[in-house]
Amino acid sequence: MNRFRSLVLPFAILLGIFFHEYIVKLQPVLPYFIFLMLYFSFNSLDVKRMRFSMFDFWLLLFQLVASTAFYFLLRPWSEVIAQGAFVTVLAPTAAAAIAVSLILGANISMMSTYLITCNLMVAVVAPLAFTLIGANPDIAFWPSFTAILMKVFPLLIAPFVLAVLTRWLWPKGSDYINRHKNISFYLWAVSLTIVISRAIGLLMKQFYEHKMMFLWMVVISLFLCFLQFFVGHRIGKRYGDYVAGGQSLGQKNTVLAIWMAQSYLNPLCSIVPTLYVIWQNLYNSFQMMQKDRANHSTNQK
Repeated sequence: MNRFRSLVLPFAILLGIFFHEYIVKLQPVLPYFIFLMLYFSFNSLDVKRMRFSMFDFWLLLFQLVASTAFYFLLRPWSEVIAQGAFVTVLAPTAAAAIAVSLILGANISMMSTYLITCNLMVAVVAPLAFTLIGANPDIAFWPSFTAILMKVFPLLIAPFVLAVLTRWLWPKGSDYINRHKNISFYLWAVSLTIVISRAIGLLMKQFYEHKMMFLWMVVISLFLCFLQFFVGHRIGKRYGDYVAGGQSLGQKNTVLAIWMAQSYLNPLCSIVPTLYVIWQNLYNSFQMMQKDRANHSTNQK
């Protein structure tokens, strides 16, 4: 079964593209899938090993500096594309990064520390940034902060707390979950199919009216995906985990990014994180294919 893992994400993307009209109706169940996925992933986490480090500092610094730089560099050319680049780079690490990292062999304690830190940072920074950008002058800081935090907190903190309690109060149950922790990856594949379905619907509505802008967004989103995985890999390699760095910085919570863009910025700019969904998951599929090939070669020796 493991040798087919690298095909799961492309298959999920194709399902989302060709059957988006039907699959998008499953959107209400998406938070439950993400919750379960995180719960399964966090069960393998050793809380004692979670510590904020320079690894987290450099990743956070890159997100803040790069998102701001891209906005001001692209703004004279296109406000919409500038906002799209800003929200895509600022977007926090996806919950799915833990599930994919389990497959790729990353340090889960290292990943989880950044996942929680990054999401909380975005909950604080994003409302202030949206107010300064001025896309909607009626935005007040505290209502925006509360709205974003309420999107992040239940899906991030609740499964973490539940997993810690499970390990403490029901060790046998936690061990059983750990033996089947790859379920978190397949839960994400289902979630991805739903997200892609929603994204395709949005792209089809906007493409014919904004063809040239759409093409530039394709280029920008691809470049941002390459850049963030590249920088993440470099930082991760410096601190002993190449995979954790790439997943932490490169795999974005695009569901949250799209929601923030549509709620607080020009709705058209949400196309950039929408396209990013496709690029990041194609790259993840490539990484898993490489991992499976390496494992297969090792087993043959």
